[in-house]
Amino acid sequence: MGEHPNGKGSSRYHLMNALEDSLKRLNTDYIDLYLMHGFDQNTPIEETLRTLENMVKSGKVRYLGCSNFAAWQLMKSLSLAEKLNVEKYVVYQGYYSLIGRYYEQELMPLLEDQHMGLMVWSPLGWGRLTGKIKRGMETQEGRIKSGGAVGAPPVKDEFLFQVVEVLEKISAEIGKSIPQIAINWLLQNKSVSNIIIGARNEKQLRANIDAVGWNLSAEHLSQLQQISEQTPIYPHWVGER
Repeated sequence: MGEHPNGKGSSRYHLMNALEDSLKRLNTDYIDLYLMHGFDQNTPIEETLRTLENMVKSGKVRYLGCSNFAAWQLMKSLSLAEKLNVEKYVVYQGYYSLIGRYYEQELMPLLEDQHMGLMVWSPLGWGRLTGKIKRGMETQEGRIKSGGAVGAPPVKDEFLFQVVEVLEKISAEIGKSIPQIAINWLLQNKSVSNIIIGARNEKQLRANIDAVGWNLSAEHLSQLQQISEQTPIYPHWVGER
């Protein structure tokens, strides 16, 4: 089990209270993975790390993770944890999907270098890779139509349609659904440890689980890589021209 406190405005008192509240709510004596939901710019990193260290030493937390940190924020936290000889973050929870691959440019090399794993959130691009959104087609019932696009990772319609069309083509060839293919593509990235899947009902849950136990072919992986490629951010484009 894991908990996911909001990192904004955290302090030693706030974090310890959040931990006790989590233990009570989950009816357990310890939490396997405790995640910082975001980087706290109002609290010294050292204070946050020492508080998290105390949580682990108390036996109430086993492992630490973080979510939505910029690469420099994560690296600074890891470096300071090593300097202070305290518990480090061992997993990163971040957004990654076929229509959101910016993770690959800064965070992925960092996680691989520091031997951390990625816990993917929103593998279907905030519900856009369910097969319900296609070119020239009215949006079907689901997260996006019900207003769920508010706060979603930005993506241009044309880019989304192009990716979905390739997914649809592969789906017809191998008999797997668009969501299953999108999730399987993620699972074949060596930095991905696990994927958080969401489902409105048991049928959706079982369908998403069926994304495991098989692998996309090299040809299909190549097609998806090409259609979903995103322009490198600075300075990653330097020297590529």
